[in-house]
Amino acid sequence: MKIAIAQLNLTVGDIAGNAAKIIDAAEQAKEAGAELVVTPELALSGYPPADLLLRETFYEHCANALSDLVQEISGITLVVGHPDFRNGKLYNSASVIRNGEIIAYHHKHILNRAPFFNEYYYFDKGVEPCRFEVGGVKFGILICADFWQAHTHDDTTLFDADADHLLVLSASAYHINKQVSRYQLTQQFINKTGISIIHANLVGGQDELVFDGASFVMDRQGVLTHQFAEFKEEVVLVEIENQVPVNGYIEPHLSTVASIYQALCVGVRDYIEKNNFPGVLIGLSGGIDSALTLAVAVDALGAERVWTAMMPTQYTSSFSLEDAGIMAKTLGVKHSQSLIKPLLDHFLLALENDFQLSPGNNYVSTVPENLQARIRGTLLMALSNQTGYIVLTTGNKSEIAVGYCTLYGDMAGGFAVLKDISKTMVYQLCKYRNQIAEIIPRRIVERAPSAELRYNQTDQDSLPAYEVLDAVMEAYVENNLSSAEIIEKGFSETDVHRVIHLIKVNEYKRRQSPPGIRVTQCDFGTTWRRPITNGFEQ
Repeated sequence: MKIAIAQLNLTVGDIAGNAAKIIDAAEQAKEAGAELVVTPELALSGYPPADLLLRETFYEHCANALSDLVQEISGITLVVGHPDFRNGKLYNSASVIRNGEIIAYHHKHILNRAPFFNEYYYFDKGVEPCRFEVGGVKFGILICADFWQAHTHDDTTLFDADADHLLVLSASAYHINKQVSRYQLTQQFINKTGISIIHANLVGGQDELVFDGASFVMDRQGVLTHQFAEFKEEVVLVEIENQVPVNGYIEPHLSTVASIYQALCVGVRDYIEKNNFPGVLIGLSGGIDSALTLAVAVDALGAERVWTAMMPTQYTSSFSLEDAGIMAKTLGVKHSQSLIKPLLDHFLLALENDFQLSPGNNYVSTVPENLQARIRGTLLMALSNQTGYIVLTTGNKSEIAVGYCTLYGDMAGGFAVLKDISKTMVYQLCKYRNQIAEIIPRRIVERAPSAELRYNQTDQDSLPAYEVLDAVMEAYVENNLSSAEIIEKGFSETDVHRVIHLIKVNEYKRRQSPPGIRVTQCDFGTTWRRPITNGFEQ
């Protein structure tokens, strides 16, 4: 028999659109000779639906769409994920549809506790295993955390050990090296059960999350027989002979840097398109962060939907002006330039005349620096009002971590492309993109990073070397190590305490930053949960 895995890009709340995609996938599968088609977790509603699940009308619409699917699907068995309200309880469910009826269903047993899913808040737990047959072949069903967290549970009711194959419906979000852990957990499960595993994972961007697809199949010996594409919507067939998956196409893995770049492109594309923005605006500075943001935006959306603005002052170097212009021209985007020194002078004059503040009097040196950033942010937001284009901010994770950014200035915008990308990774991504085609001027990559808010400024005037800052940040934020544990790894006590202190005192800034794409296990948007008022600094 042939099984079709429908690795679909779905949208939360677009129930009719999702249903249409599911029907189309079923038709493709049927035409290709498949007897069974499997969709991702909560395919009908999109994932994660969050507080939409608190609205009765939402799961009523899902129920109506499910009823329509039951009538529409013929000549093939469909396994579809959806919310299911019954007997006063709401479940994360999968229904098996065949010949105008639901012949079996599974309610998710292990609910995801991750803060960006928080399924315990919305769903009740299922208790019964599910098994059904197609052409004499026996299948069981698990839904995402049912499978990925099965090693932490001894619940024997999770699956039916008499099944020949286990179907896993997933909405497993991307982070760096996620597929490695998926393989490891699948092999552990197979070693315990002896059942072949068929994964169907969601693909596409949903707010700050990116789902990478990368669905796969392993046989009863834990050998990979099929590997589908990363970050690509597709319907792929898996052939079963004598109850064993026949070796099929294995898509080559992307390198770590390539997968991060693709995650950024998918995250930008789907955030813009699913929210119906006509295009994006980027403040282009001639620096490496805005250069990478521009490259990703053009690769995701096309040059015709990208507008860059260069807003120099007397502190902007000729190199920055030249390199920004070269890159904009190379990529063919609309590019504007506006000298903001007159606006800056007006602000400074108002401070001096109306508030009795002046450089020789009593304002701190960052006042004129932050004014430059805020003037730029104001102009970009005015253009956004005029055009409907959304502003992409260009700050990276390292800067956001330690507050090397300006509220209502370079933090002003609607989507933060590099919010979870460290400065050292920014350089790696730029080098990766230039290996495909050199679109980022080499001088941008090679010269010392600078905000250019005063003469002869570099980032390292205010911060530790990025190699040190990023390593301490990763240890503290992503690996949850204490200051003492980080110091034991050989880092300077001064650097460690300084970076941790900056991370702590800038929580109030991060709370006001726009959403951004998650690529690590602990980003500042979906995962990090620290109080602003916080007396603990270890």
